[in-house]
Amino acid sequence: MGMLINLDVMMAKRKMGLGELAEKVGITPANLSILKNGKAKAVRFSTLEKLCEVLDCQPGDILEYKKEDSK
Repeated sequence: MGMLINLDVMMAKRKMGLGELAEKVGITPANLSILKNGKAKAVRFSTLEKLCEVLDCQPGDILEYKKEDSK
């Protein structure tokens, strides 16, 4: 599993849509969608910082680590 992105949860709590958040953060809606859907391979600290600023949250509110099940 690895890293989970709870961006949709924070967006819902703040009643903010993808387009509005993307504009306030300064990234494209397409790139924000990739991040929100967990398809991004990396996130810049500057982007994470701006997301936290706009959503008034901590990085741990957006990012969550889930240990992968070993078989």
